[in-house]
Amino acid sequence: MNSQTENLIKRGVERVSYLTDAPRTLAELFLKGATKNNRADALNYKKDGEWKKISSDEMIARGENIALGLYSLGVRRGDRIALLAANSPDWTLTDAGCQLAGIVDVPIYTTLAAGAVCYIINDSGARIFFLQDAETYRRIKEILPGCKCLEKLVFFEREDGLPENSILLGDLEKTGAKLKEENPEFIKKLIGAIEPNDVATLIYTSGTTGEPKGVMLSHANLIANVMNATAEFSFTAKDVPISVLPFSHVFERSGMYVYIWSGAAVFYAESIERAADNLREVHPTVFVGVPRIFEKAYARAKVKAAQGSATKEKIFDWAIEIGKTYAYKVEHKQPIPRLLAAKHSIADYIVFSKFREFFGGRLRLCITGGAAISDEITLIFNGAGVRIMQGYGLTETSPVVSTNSPMAARVGTVGKPIHNVAVRIAADGEIEVSGANVMLGYYNKPAATREVFTEDGWFRTGDIGTIDADGFLKITDRKKELFKTSGGKYIAPSPIEQLIKGSRFVNQVVLIGNERKFPAALVVPNFEQLASYAKHKNLDIKTPDEFCMHPRIVNLFERQVGELTKNLSQYERVKQIRLLENELTVESGELTPTLKIKRRVVEEKYREIIEKIYIDAEKEKPA
Repeated sequence: MNSQTENLIKRGVERVSYLTDAPRTLAELFLKGATKNNRADALNYKKDGEWKKISSDEMIARGENIALGLYSLGVRRGDRIALLAANSPDWTLTDAGCQLAGIVDVPIYTTLAAGAVCYIINDSGARIFFLQDAETYRRIKEILPGCKCLEKLVFFEREDGLPENSILLGDLEKTGAKLKEENPEFIKKLIGAIEPNDVATLIYTSGTTGEPKGVMLSHANLIANVMNATAEFSFTAKDVPISVLPFSHVFERSGMYVYIWSGAAVFYAESIERAADNLREVHPTVFVGVPRIFEKAYARAKVKAAQGSATKEKIFDWAIEIGKTYAYKVEHKQPIPRLLAAKHSIADYIVFSKFREFFGGRLRLCITGGAAISDEITLIFNGAGVRIMQGYGLTETSPVVSTNSPMAARVGTVGKPIHNVAVRIAADGEIEVSGANVMLGYYNKPAATREVFTEDGWFRTGDIGTIDADGFLKITDRKKELFKTSGGKYIAPSPIEQLIKGSRFVNQVVLIGNERKFPAALVVPNFEQLASYAKHKNLDIKTPDEFCMHPRIVNLFERQVGELTKNLSQYERVKQIRLLENELTVESGELTPTLKIKRRVVEEKYREIIEKIYIDAEKEKPA
C-alpha cells in the first residue's frame, strides 16, 4: 500500500469519528437493520407470476452461509469477487455475504462489452465470478481464458450448459451452512475482523472518456452516506421502495443499504421493460430513477393523449401548463390564485390522477440523479403531484454530495450538501468535495488518485457549478465537456441540450461545435410524437428515415430549437441541426451504463454528418 493511500485511509478514520451511534461496517448495518426491523417481507421478488418474499432472518442466514461458503473456497478478508447479474435477491444476498466476510465485491454492468468485463476482472484480481445464468456466461465466455486470476464461477440459476469449474449459489450456501453447523461462532470472528476503513466494494466508473478506474469505497464511506441520506428523506419501515436501477450503480446500491437500515420492504422490478407493470402492482412510496426514466414516462403519457384524439391532446397540454404554473408558484412560495387552484383541481381529476396511477398511486417522492433533469420535466411532475427530488453525486463520493429534499428543494438545482459533506467552488468553477463519503482512491492507480485530490485533501469532481445565496448547488456542466468555438468562446453543452429537450418532439440531443465557428446539434426525434404531428398535418411520412429527411419536419425542428434557445447569447445559439433516425443506446456504445452521453463516441460515429454540417454552412454563406 502506497503512502498516499495510507494517508487517505487515516483521513477516513478521522471522518467517521462522529458516527458513534451508527453501524461501523456494512456487516453491522445488515445485522442491526435486520434485527431492529425483523420484517417477514424484507426482500420481495416475482417468480412464476407471483410475488415471493424473503424475511429479515432468512436474508441474514443466507448471507452468512454465502460468507462461510466463500471462506470454504479459500476467499479471505480483502480478496475480491466479481458480480455480473441483473437486480435480484440473489444479488443482494451475495453482497451481504461479501460484507459479512470482509470480502470486496466488484459489480459489473450487465451491458458492458466482454472486453471491458475482462479488463475489470483482471485489474481487480477477482478470484470468484458470480454470474446470473447460462446466457450471461455464453455472452462473455470468450474472455474467460484471459482472466487468469479467476478460480471458480458461481451461478445464481440452475441451467444446462454451465461450465465444469462452476457451482450453484445454492450449493455454495449449503457448504457455508455445513461450516456454520460445525463452528457456529466462526461467522462472528469474520465479522469482528472487519474494520471501517477496509475496502467494501470496488466500483469501476463507466466513464464518458478514458479507461475505467476502480473506485475504492470503504465501509465507512458507504455508512456515512447511508446515515446522512436516511436523515434527509426520513425513510421508515412504512416505506415501500421498488428497485429498478442496476446495483452496479452505487446510487441504487447505497439506496438498498438505506432501505435495509430503515426496515423498508424492498421490491425488485422484474426488468426495465416490466417496471411499469410492477409499479402498478407494488404501489411504491419511493422511486429512484435516472432522468431518462421520467422523460420517457412523460413522453409515453403525451403520446397516449395524442393518439386518443385532437381534443384529448389539447386537454392534456392544457393540464400540463396548469400544472407547471401551479408548481412554479408553489416552488417560489407565491400565493395561488383561486382560479388557478380551481383549474389545477380539474386538471388533477382529468389528467394528473392517471399520471400518478402510472407510478402506483401512492408515491411520496421520486429521487433522481446520475445526470441532469430539465426544469421542465421537474415542474411537470411536481405539478402532477409526483414530486421529484434531484440530487448530485459521483461514484467517488459514495455517491450523494447534495440533494433536494422534502425539507428544502429548489428546481434547477441539485439541492444543498447533505449533512457532514462540505462543498466549495474552486477558482475555475470546479466543484470540490470533502467528507466521510469521499473514496479512498482509485485501485492500482496512484497517479490518477493524486490528480483528483487537491493539496489540502478535497476531491475534484470534474463538474462546474455555483452555490446560490441560500446554499443550493447548481451544476452547469462537466469540466471536460466544455468546448471552445474557433472564435474563442467557451460553451457548456449540457444546459443547452436541456433547453432543446424541452420540445416534445425531441428524444435525445447532442451539442457539437468544438473548434468550429458555431454550435450545432444532432437530434434524435421522438418518432411517436412526429407520427401524431404528421397525422394532424396530413403528411404522408412513415419511416424514421423519411421523417429525418422531410423538409417540413426539419423546419419544425429548426423552429422548435430556435424558440427554445432564443434567450442564449449569440455565440451559444444553435445554428444548424441534423436529425438522426437511430436512438443513442448503451448497446451501441453511445451511452454509458448510467445513460450519460459518450461525446467522443458520438462525434466519431457521426463524423461524416458533422463535417457535412459545417461544409454546407460554408456553401450557404453569401458571396
